[in-house]
Amino acid sequence: MGKRLGEKAGWIGGWTGAFLWVFILSIVWLVRGKTPEGLSGLALVCLGALVIIATLPWRHPKTPFWKLMLPAYAVLGLSVAWAVWSFGTAESGLTWWSVLWALPLLIPFGTMGRRRWSDADPQQTDAASREKS
Repeated sequence: MGKRLGEKAGWIGGWTGAFLWVFILSIVWLVRGKTPEGLSGLALVCLGALVIIATLPWRHPKTPFWKLMLPAYAVLGLSVAWAVWSFGTAESGLTWWSVLWALPLLIPFGTMGRRRWSDADPQQTDAASREKS
């Protein structure tokens, strides 16, 4: 894991942080005796961890990031649905307009979606600079 350590830590840490709230809420549900909600939340956390590991960009260097982010976003979406279910739809206070608050979560698709892990390889950047000369 020596080269590009910061990018690797960012990918793993960022996605882990994205699922941290699910883990915490699952523990809260288990402590409060809401066993099905807590266990299903922990299952989502495990699924999220598997997806994070399966889509590590350095293992798929030619795949655009948007394709690698899609499965994690799907599990994250399931986690939101799980949270609404576990709180109860009436108690959640959500309306269809609440979906607009989730739009900023899609920013990474625009900012780095087409990028690939291999785009930062030295041989690629050297070849690109020779072509421009």
